[in-house]
Amino acid sequence: MTTARLPLFPLNTVLFPGLVLPLNVFEERYRAMMRELLKTDESEPRRFAVVAIRDGHEVVPTAAGMPDPAGLPERGPTGGFGPEPLTAFHSVGCIADAANIRERPDGSFEVLATGTSRVGLLSVDASGPYLTAELEELPEEAGEEAGPLAEGVLRAFMNYQKRLAGARERTLTASDELPTEPSVVSYLVAAAAMLDTPTRQRLLETPDIASRLREELKLLRAETAVIRHLPSLPMTEHTQVPISPN
Repeated sequence: MTTARLPLFPLNTVLFPGLVLPLNVFEERYRAMMRELLKTDESEPRRFAVVAIRDGHEVVPTAAGMPDPAGLPERGPTGGFGPEPLTAFHSVGCIADAANIRERPDGSFEVLATGTSRVGLLSVDASGPYLTAELEELPEEAGEEAGPLAEGVLRAFMNYQKRLAGARERTLTASDELPTEPSVVSYLVAAAAMLDTPTRQRLLETPDIASRLREELKLLRAETAVIRHLPSLPMTEHTQVPISPN
């Protein structure tokens, strides 16, 4: 079993391997994390772990699109997560590699990270200025019929996207540059489809790629059927949701 201890960044969203995560970092505990990551040479990965916060727990006020953070209370590493932070987070997350960390004049940070691999959360340490976690890297097994399933998911996703965008909007077609590698397809669709956080988390936790693709095929077909019966409204009205304060 391969384990590692890394800084822990809880969010109210799910990060998938291969997907990009932009962050605006305002809270001091996460500023401290970024200052520490900057000590790592640019030639080495600047890794931290992202985990989704379970429903019912406070959301970390750090995200792309957040307003001016003036007046945010300074909190310790466990602030908002209770005395046992391990129970506040989902048990499977994703390692992120912060390829770009830019400090602003006010001390906040603009971060661009990319998910790399799934990890299981074994323990959480709150003894420092920010949370760290003992993590177990999770294997990425293909499962049975991952290749054919990926083809089916891509077709279903294109149909779903076409229904979602409407006939007058440009949609993905078979001629577009689309991934074909099953694991990439599984994570791209999980991130791009309009799914809630618990559903995305369930997809991240699936034990193998084929199982994830099977679940996505069911979800896409069900969502496409729902969209087909929606009133003919501009898609801005169908998709308008408040910005998530991750």
